[in-house]
Amino acid sequence: VPKKCQKAREHFGTVRTQLESLKTKFHEHWRFVLQRLVFLAAFVVFLESETLVTREAVAEILGIEADREQGFHLDIEDYLSGVLTLASELARLAVNSVTAGDYSRPLRISTFINELDSGFRLLNLKNDSLRKRYDGLKYDVKKIEEVVYDLSIRGLNKEATGGVGGEK
Repeated sequence: VPKKCQKAREHFGTVRTQLESLKTKFHEHWRFVLQRLVFLAAFVVFLESETLVTREAVAEILGIEADREQGFHLDIEDYLSGVLTLASELARLAVNSVTAGDYSRPLRISTFINELDSGFRLLNLKNDSLRKRYDGLKYDVKKIEEVVYDLSIRGLNKEATGGVGGEK
């Protein structure tokens, strides 16, 4: 995973160059691309550190501004949309991790996604595309909970958490 993350980070250099040429173009035209790039940056950061990347860090990775006043920038809506795409991909990763025999990763993903869901619940989202994307997060939470529940039923979560009293 670290080698793949490093390779992905190298590609962001090319992205920075391309975005530099787009700074003078109409911003709304590139929303979908920026949302996908936010997702990719967030996914790489999650794989490296299992943390949520900040909007400022994504802007830095992409070589654009975080603040509107400074020019071509990363809108908060684009950032949040990319983070919601991350949640969907992490739900898939939880299932694939179990298939690969990694029983602890789904538990960590579950904790992360539940914290993410808690944060989104604090927002007052209007009835727009971001709200619809957020509604999809509920299904991602449910999918991951089912994976964790299946691990528990099969007794595999003991291996993931170190078992009772630290035994495996």
